[in-house]
Amino acid sequence: MISKSEKLLKAGSTKRNYRINKFAIQTLSIAHQGVVRNTRRWLEQMVVGLNLCPFSCNVIAQDQVYYAICDDTNDSQLKHFYVTELQRLLEANENDVATSLLMFTKGLDEFNDYLALLDWFQELLENAELTEHIQLASFHPQYQFEGVAANDLSHFTNRSPYPIIHLLRQNQVTKALAHIPDPKKIYWDNIKTLNELGRQKVEALCPWSK
Repeated sequence: MISKSEKLLKAGSTKRNYRINKFAIQTLSIAHQGVVRNTRRWLEQMVVGLNLCPFSCNVIAQDQVYYAICDDTNDSQLKHFYVTELQRLLEANENDVATSLLMFTKGLDEFNDYLALLDWFQELLENAELTEHIQLASFHPQYQFEGVAANDLSHFTNRSPYPIIHLLRQNQVTKALAHIPDPKKIYWDNIKTLNELGRQKVEALCPWSK
């Protein structure tokens, strides 16, 4: 049986887009403003600065990223937060909100705990039949690629100052990848960039991952 929240998600995927206000940091608490500023610094220095994501520059420069912060830790609150942010993205005009970053400030310090939440959120997305509209990307201060040596610099491509789940519009991902001859090459180019930069400089850019 489809839950109420999942029905709401389905409804959100078919609504006509309407214009909503862009993200406004001044509406947040001082603590949450700090979280956003730290995240923006990471985006500017690592993601855009090192060109780890070739198609992220425009949405960041045009201020089309929505930053959503969750301090909650119990399942019902986490699910409510997730549903709310999915609907926000689905119902927004993509010129206002192109993509969303969900940042979690409590309870997910352990990478395995974060992965469990990510799997659950992916399951909710699939149950709501929204995978044609939304794709999830993952970032964590202690991110580890499976089967890769623990001290490998490649992990830093997905290391962020907070546990983050990135909500991407599937249509935008498809359009962006259409202009890249070999999308798989991005991963290897990123590893090359980090190796050339060197461990000392990479760790200086990501002090939270030590």
